[in-house]
Amino acid sequence: MGHLTVKDCERWAEYRRQVPATLAPWQGELVFRGHHPEILAGQHPHRDTVTIRFPSREAARCWYQSAAYQALIPLRSLAADLDLILFDAV
Repeated sequence: MGHLTVKDCERWAEYRRQVPATLAPWQGELVFRGHHPEILAGQHPHRDTVTIRFPSREAARCWYQSAAYQALIPLRSLAADLDLILFDAV
């Protein structure tokens, strides 16, 4: 799951355009993308959320560590402030 605040819309669009190709080898699937949350309790510093499903924790790690995704991190850093969180489904 990614919680993010976009800093540069054009760069963010470019990043989003390139990410799907990095997910495919690891069977990553975009599940949800949303923005402008209504915070009912606590604090949430970001305006957007994205959820990607992988078949396993190992697949998620392999995707993140892949050369294809690592090459996108500089663009991502220019485009948005992002917290990436790995969860196990229960």
